[in-house]
Amino acid sequence: MELNEKSPLSPGGLMDALICLASRSPRRHELLLQIGVPHKILDIEVDESVRTEESPSDYVLRISQDKAVAGLNALAQGENLPVLAADTCVVVDGRMLGKPTDPDEGCWMLQQLSGRTHDVYTAVALDNGGLQSRISISQVSFRQLSLREIERYWKSGEPSDKAGSYAIQGLAAMFISELRGSYSGVMGLPLFETAELLSGAGIELLNINNNKLK
Repeated sequence: MELNEKSPLSPGGLMDALICLASRSPRRHELLLQIGVPHKILDIEVDESVRTEESPSDYVLRISQDKAVAGLNALAQGENLPVLAADTCVVVDGRMLGKPTDPDEGCWMLQQLSGRTHDVYTAVALDNGGLQSRISISQVSFRQLSLREIERYWKSGEPSDKAGSYAIQGLAAMFISELRGSYSGVMGLPLFETAELLSGAGIELLNINNNKLK
């Protein structure tokens, strides 16, 4: 299903879409807009269950690829656009943390991250008749959090749909003492790797943006 969402760079806006984004994440949508990629949003579902003994890298690569393939298969007949997809997981002590299912799990996740450094794995995939993918791995350090802070942060509503129960671009920025890697990757769409994939598909981002300004 295609979401009816308009922006200056999406259908109904100033430019025709060059790709489809197989994600309902507003963060990924905003990051694509940041680098000037006109796109349409596809609402697709895939099974995101973790397989036995699957590594974080293998997991996010598989899920992002599954989303891209599902998105390409969901396109209307005759529609010929590359489909971009991504997936993110937070890893601490070798354990993958997805989106919390309830307040108890969300607060538990934040307790695991408190005062420690964890890894964030984000894979991005592009299906243009041939499937290509890249992965970004970043390290994020949290200061020590009090139980009161964790409870108040959860009640803000921000963590409920975020991998690892936090959003680096939101209130959780005040918890982060150090980031090594990709800020956009931790948000959910690593722009360096995304630009590499788009360039490989013949989409030159600076050329798009230069043309917009003429």
